[in-house]
Amino acid sequence: MSVRIFSASLSGIDAKLVEVEVDSSPGIHSFSIVGLPDKAVQESKERIGSAIKNSGFLPPKSKTKKVIVNLAPADVKKEGPSYDLPIAVGYLFETKQVKFDPESRLLAGELSLDGRLKPTNGILAMAILAKARGIKEIIVPLANTGEAAVINGVKVIGAETLANVLAHLNKTSIIAPSTHKTQASKPVIAGDSFVSIKGQEYAKRALVIAAAGGHNMLMDGPPGSGKTLLAKALVDILPIMSLEEAIEVAKIYSSLGLINSNDPLSFQRPFRNPHHTTSAIAVVGGGSYPRPGEISLAHRGVLFLDELPEFPRSVLESLRQPLEDGMVTIARASGSVRIPAKFMLITAMNPCPCGNYGSQNECLCLPYHVLKYKKKVSGPLLDRIDIQVTVPRETINEDDSVLEENSAKLAEIKRKIAKAKEIQLDRFGGLKIFSNSEMNYKNVEKLALSEKSAKLMLKKAINKHGMSLRAYHKTLKVARTIADLEESETVKEQHIAEALAFKVRANNEVV
Repeated sequence: MSVRIFSASLSGIDAKLVEVEVDSSPGIHSFSIVGLPDKAVQESKERIGSAIKNSGFLPPKSKTKKVIVNLAPADVKKEGPSYDLPIAVGYLFETKQVKFDPESRLLAGELSLDGRLKPTNGILAMAILAKARGIKEIIVPLANTGEAAVINGVKVIGAETLANVLAHLNKTSIIAPSTHKTQASKPVIAGDSFVSIKGQEYAKRALVIAAAGGHNMLMDGPPGSGKTLLAKALVDILPIMSLEEAIEVAKIYSSLGLINSNDPLSFQRPFRNPHHTTSAIAVVGGGSYPRPGEISLAHRGVLFLDELPEFPRSVLESLRQPLEDGMVTIARASGSVRIPAKFMLITAMNPCPCGNYGSQNECLCLPYHVLKYKKKVSGPLLDRIDIQVTVPRETINEDDSVLEENSAKLAEIKRKIAKAKEIQLDRFGGLKIFSNSEMNYKNVEKLALSEKSAKLMLKKAINKHGMSLRAYHKTLKVARTIADLEESETVKEQHIAEALAFKVRANNEVV
């Protein structure tokens, strides 16, 4: 009689339930796996045979039986070595070498030849699936227990070997379930922080607003003005993630095997800085079996694109849809997957190829070359960037007291940003919105709470400068963040004026 063991497959970053059915019948020995398995799954037959033998049980080759394993649903491609454990356990259960109740259990893990369980990608997504399906117990490799235990309501069993799993199922040596204590990790102070930056008060003010509201930002200025330093310093003032945000990010990293087993749930926001030679697929995601790209790895964090015009046009234009939707849809002939990508886009660029246009140094570029360089960044992409600032070169100051002053200000800046974030979370309670930048056109007018005079001022400025309706909404969102930093209930005229200063400049001159 055939038996059924529950496992799971990954589709993008989400897990889908897979039923591992095992049946055998008398005849010449054969071991077949059906259900659209890839090469890694097909090769599991050899790993499973050796693991079962080295664990003290009879492997498939020792019996003259025709064994067939079906991975259902049969029309979904199965990939990866995570099916080793459920197939091995299913075979041993079907051949009556072990007895247990297979219902309400989900198994996943790769087997080594000696029976040890190796770490497997996507375990966190499988734990989330188990909870959603009402599965009470999930058995995974010991190295993956930390990430699986993040999900409450599921009993997580971590095993080192196949023999340990079988002993637990037989109830001869029950493994205690793993637990996870939720604790917000303390932000790590990086070397390139606000305390290292002298001057650039306007750019730092823009970074504070961007960090408080999750806004996109562009910095342009000559080489050596500190654009890269400012972007890296942003990490120091970003508010820590909520529990829900941290689980979203951990799920993405788990699907790629990038999660830290010692600290699976990090509350520090991710910071991704891909080189300008990175391909569009690496940035957005994709492949034969779609995988998350850099924009998804920057989910709830920062994607920093240095030397913005040097990126291929295809890469920059592919960012437009994710910047609007906070989600990227990757379509292939076999199907499509949706992967979250709500990130802050922080960019930096020079004003011209030589970098000296508009500065005290002589610019060696022809006007045509300056225009061509700036036109590498399209208008539609610039329209999606909320804050745009010029970062000039600062003069050298021999007074070192600035460093001490900045250290004192940093704590106050963090307090203001944390308070602004708290105000936003209270405002968006129940809407699954975590920052002002995530408000869509349907609720931005209602939630921004702007005064009549402030809204009239904004409409006049938008019409005067010929800006888009998207620019209107983005300016209103930035103004709402500025008001939150001041703990103001409504958006006033001065908030609109400051927000317009970050946006109107880009429409009066080609950025």
